[in-house]
Amino acid sequence: MEGKTKEQFVHSVFESIAPKYDLMNDILSFRRHKAWRNFTMRKMNVKPGSTAIDLCCGTCDWTISLAEASDTGSIVGLDFSQNMLDVGADKIKRIGLDKQIRLVRGNAMELPFEDNTFDYATIGFALRNVPDLVKVIEEMRRVVKPGGMVVSLELSKPTWQPFKSIYYFYFQQVLPLLGKLIAKRYDQYKWLPESLIHFPDHKRLAEIFRSTGLTDVQAYPLTGGIAALHIGLKPQGAARSEGD
Repeated sequence: MEGKTKEQFVHSVFESIAPKYDLMNDILSFRRHKAWRNFTMRKMNVKPGSTAIDLCCGTCDWTISLAEASDTGSIVGLDFSQNMLDVGADKIKRIGLDKQIRLVRGNAMELPFEDNTFDYATIGFALRNVPDLVKVIEEMRRVVKPGGMVVSLELSKPTWQPFKSIYYFYFQQVLPLLGKLIAKRYDQYKWLPESLIHFPDHKRLAEIFRSTGLTDVQAYPLTGGIAALHIGLKPQGAARSEGD
């Protein structure tokens, strides 16, 4: 499933599972995704007034965390699924952050923003879903300011046995059944584990971060390697237009 075909399929998946997405995230991550995001926020150390763009923001949990940490800075949440954005918008309005957060429907591979715009660019549990992950990382690097931070929090591939075997059994056999039971979606949740098959492990993804020109790249396997945090910085001397 390549290029536009993958993009269209992924779009249909997230449009259909939006109402149950938060609940299924708990199941997908053994209820660890919030702890992983808290760990990520500590590593990011967002300063008050910082600006950020959260790519593939989904229902906006991380977008909200960024806004709360920034306090006064402008935060953009971008996603190609309007249903996801609608769920996120309700959440944002409910907690009173709708003046600070702007939601944009858009393509993570063609960000509608100028070079050197944000202090942070983040993507959570979505890099494995894009048609071209290198292009997305390059776009994130482009839109952050020199010294700005590019951050990916993503499911990964555990390496420790016997945990690896147990995890893959859960992910490939049990999860789709739970998706059918809870979200009334079997094929969509059967596809989620399949999306990991060709996704690079945490060491290879760190290499890809470096290949796009990011520096000080750090990779943190989480919970036995079932997730991984990657952080890279845009070099201070990269203020020129990325197209030059």
